[in-house]
Amino acid sequence: MFYDLNVPYAADDHEISQTLSFLAELGYTTVALSQTITGKLPSNINPPKLPTNPPTSLKLLTRLNLTLSDPAQNQRLTSLTQLYDIIAVRPLNEKMLLNACTNLECDVISLDLSVRQPYHFKFKMLSAAIARGIRLEICYGPGVTGSGADARRNLIGNAMALIRATRGRGIIVSSEARRALGVRAPWDVINLTCVWGLSQERGKEAICEEARKVVALAKLKRTSWRGVIDVVHGGQAGTKEESATKQKQSSRKKVVEKQTEMVAGDSLKRKASVSSELVAEEPEKPLSKREMKRRAKKARLDARGGVLDSNKVSTE
Repeated sequence: MFYDLNVPYAADDHEISQTLSFLAELGYTTVALSQTITGKLPSNINPPKLPTNPPTSLKLLTRLNLTLSDPAQNQRLTSLTQLYDIIAVRPLNEKMLLNACTNLECDVISLDLSVRQPYHFKFKMLSAAIARGIRLEICYGPGVTGSGADARRNLIGNAMALIRATRGRGIIVSSEARRALGVRAPWDVINLTCVWGLSQERGKEAICEEARKVVALAKLKRTSWRGVIDVVHGGQAGTKEESATKQKQSSRKKVVEKQTEMVAGDSLKRKASVSSELVAEEPEKPLSKREMKRRAKKARLDARGGVLDSNKVSTE
């Protein structure tokens, strides 16, 4: 599963359908359509409507990019998490980068690496963001779409510095391509990361595993309280009724098992009584002809003996 979590989008963009179709052909499965806001946040912010008839193999997400240069601009970030699937910030100076790494409730820190940065990336500052579950984003679009040799050189140098400062951890790679010509295939992106200093395995994680973690953690923040989830049922229709019936069946099974154990214990203690009851309950077998003759003969002998005894008594 390949992710591209930064595709600029506006409601009046007529080329977005071609871009999405090309992304689906390249093998991407999840795409985030981003909306960028610079300066003071407006009073009413709503994500644009998703394009109609997107490719069926693509899962579309909404994303908000906030360009921040003043700490007073981040007061409403918590309320925006319910409107967008992903919240990303783009700090313009070192002070805002430090604030984003340590305090801001965001999902992604996206840096414009196509321009020369007036500060150095520090491991302690960036590792604080990674420890909080925030990923650092590298956008390759501005450096490969004909923006000039300076933009390409700055992208390579800044990406290498960022990878060196983060030890290659917590990095995702997105396109930020406004047209289909600026999008690259997943394995081409992995080759780019190898040029920047990442291994091939880490480069694949940047567009697969790390990007998936961004989506999962963002969903976790929206649907839970401080990362605590209460799973009521599995989400299928009629699961509550099925669980109730299963509980009843399991309780009945336990009762039957207990009864059988009690009966088994009684049978071990009172084998004789149980065997006698079993013998009494067995049906009587019919007498054979030989047994009937033997009993008749015995009865005649008993009758003769009784007559002889009575005659003897009378004579005496």
